[in-house]
Amino acid sequence: MDNKQSLELVVKAADSKRAEGIIALDVHEISTLADYFVITSADSNRQVAAIADAIIEKAKENDVEIRRIEGYRAAEWILIDLGDIVINVFQTDQRKFYNLEKLWSEAKNVEIADWITE
Repeated sequence: MDNKQSLELVVKAADSKRAEGIIALDVHEISTLADYFVITSADSNRQVAAIADAIIEKAKENDVEIRRIEGYRAAEWILIDLGDIVINVFQTDQRKFYNLEKLWSEAKNVEIADWITE
């Protein structure tokens, strides 16, 4: 599975749990951390955890290596590191506070509309 396929898998998994405001950023030209960042949010820590669980489950099912998971216990901001893809699942207020979209504003947006349901 290549990075773009893994990215699609992550976005669809998040969407399946009604993640809000899913965006994918292509950061490979501006960061050595990863090729893609995914940022999404939910209103409650229970839903944040459910979104993270769905992503983790799909990654495992498809033999995508999970390098690390941070923030799961508090479920205010869960970071899932898949190596070339880093996923940030926030509670809505935490997302606004940290504003990663602004921090990574030089990154190109990846077109994901075909991967999510409206």
